[in-house]
Amino acid sequence: MKNDKTIYLLRGLPGSGKSTLAHTFANEDHICEADQFLFDEKGDYVFTPERLKQAHKLCQEKAERLMQGGLSLVVSNTFTQEWEMQFYVDAAAKYGHKVVTLIVENRHGGKNIHGVPDEHMEVMRNRFQIKL
Repeated sequence: MKNDKTIYLLRGLPGSGKSTLAHTFANEDHICEADQFLFDEKGDYVFTPERLKQAHKLCQEKAERLMQGGLSLVVSNTFTQEWEMQFYVDAAAKYGHKVVTLIVENRHGGKNIHGVPDEHMEVMRNRFQIKL
């Protein structure tokens, strides 16, 4: 990843390809995802709603450490609402990083591997905010 003090915020629904795209931009050390903090001690992904808030907090802390070090990074989360990106936008301003947001669309028929129920996917789809 080119180190030009940029934070890339990848947005999209589960299964859209955010993580795959993130890995084309950067290595694992420069990628921050809440999902990274939802694995159990055996290394299996286990989504539980009660762990989500802590996972996002840890994701923010990792991102801030990278920005403090003057490094570029990719944050790949659903970010369906504008306010969900605000921490990263504020931290980028604090550490002198440029912010680039990219919406990842599922035009390839990707499947959500995290078991998000269809009805919840529909709720996420309907609440997705775009600021042009």
